[in-house]
Amino acid sequence: MRLRFSLGEVAVEAEGVGKTPGGFRLLGKEVRVYAPSPARFFFRHGWQSWSLASWVDLAEPLKPLLPLKRRPQADDPWLLSQKAHWGSGLGALRVGEGVLLLGALGPGARVLGTEDLLLGRSGGQEGWFLGFGKEEEVFAAYSRHLPRRLRGKPPRVWCSWYSFYRDISEGLLLEALEALQSYPVEVFQIDDGWQRALGDWEANESFPRGMAYLAERIREKGLRPGLWLAPFLVTEESPLFRTHPDWLLRDEEGRPVPAGFNWGLPLYALDAGNPEVVAWVTSLVQKALAWGYEYLKLDFLYAAALPGAEGEARYRRALEAVREAAGEAYLLLCGAPILPSLGIADGLRVGPDVAPYWDNEDRSFWLADPTGPGLRNALRTTLHRLWLMENVHVDPDVVYFRTRYNLLPPKAMRLQQAMAWITGFKATSDPPFWLLPEEAEALRRFLEEDPKVERLSPYRFRVGEEGVEYAEVL
Repeated sequence: MRLRFSLGEVAVEAEGVGKTPGGFRLLGKEVRVYAPSPARFFFRHGWQSWSLASWVDLAEPLKPLLPLKRRPQADDPWLLSQKAHWGSGLGALRVGEGVLLLGALGPGARVLGTEDLLLGRSGGQEGWFLGFGKEEEVFAAYSRHLPRRLRGKPPRVWCSWYSFYRDISEGLLLEALEALQSYPVEVFQIDDGWQRALGDWEANESFPRGMAYLAERIREKGLRPGLWLAPFLVTEESPLFRTHPDWLLRDEEGRPVPAGFNWGLPLYALDAGNPEVVAWVTSLVQKALAWGYEYLKLDFLYAAALPGAEGEARYRRALEAVREAAGEAYLLLCGAPILPSLGIADGLRVGPDVAPYWDNEDRSFWLADPTGPGLRNALRTTLHRLWLMENVHVDPDVVYFRTRYNLLPPKAMRLQQAMAWITGFKATSDPPFWLLPEEAEALRRFLEEDPKVERLSPYRFRVGEEGVEYAEVL
């Protein structure tokens, strides 16, 4: 059948079609949408927070990563193994003056893009949204069909990770807390490094008075206590790995599913489809709340959805239980499958980690891996997920103001600062005692000001009186 849009007619194959605001709803586990004219660019949407989301040139061959058997499994392995342009949950083509977008309305979907076809495959019954029009209007129409959770303005956050990384202690964090008293920060978030091990979520020897003590000190200073957890990850050094081997996610042959490699250790996933695992994770969240933490950064959440699209429904059910256990606490989801997290997350990381350098060429160029830490990678993927701002607080990660331990040029730091203003999510890891006087003043202005933002084109903005151009990061 043929569907009429303002930019022309589009031929589709689907089990059912109905009109919906901004476009059409298609039904079917497999649908085909034929572009009215050949397209050169495909919007490739990655699976989780760190996975690439960007327009890609269909004329250029795919650059494969390392062979699957050697690659940490931090992404949808099926998507990575394909020799064609597939996206997670949605895909779009630039056609003439418009964008033809096919997006799933439920979990577990993938979309193939060729110069004349969008092919959607999904195991769900929720159907698809099809839009054809101006880029911003089409993505906005799609976002309005997806779950939404927006409560107030995004918080202003200080996070320990991008300054101290895992080398944190009670004394060091208390020193940072004291130094932040004259800054308009709302959340003081303790990141990785406080726990005994992944899966062993108790304070280590660097926090002799425990995590409840720190939460109380943070609250005494007028800030909201925040804490990092990776609740679905476990390593062999954790007692949980030995006492509950039945909780590990396993493949068809009974082997633990690898969930990546970090901290010099192989990572494994807990089975989010196991009710005992979900009960354990929700009790962990409740323990953090009982300690006094009101802001939880839940990281490496892709582990709960491995091996990929097939695990998204399982992930969604587990995270709904976490959401209920968390109550009114703020949940920032990171390393998370994007579409299945909507309606659950208060804040959602939408790009790779930033870093105090522009790009890691060893990884991005030689390994063709666009997911690694680096400001270029973070900006590129965040730019292409700004359309999610109608659904969730979009977290572009922290902004740097320091010159200490920092290789970023001022222009690059300014791009990230503007991105934080664009999204409204303002965070930093800079300890005030690392800052020069002019850097401290710049940080203060950043936290205090809320300049007017106007989008002039997909990659150009006016932020206050300043024009900001992001095309170079592509």
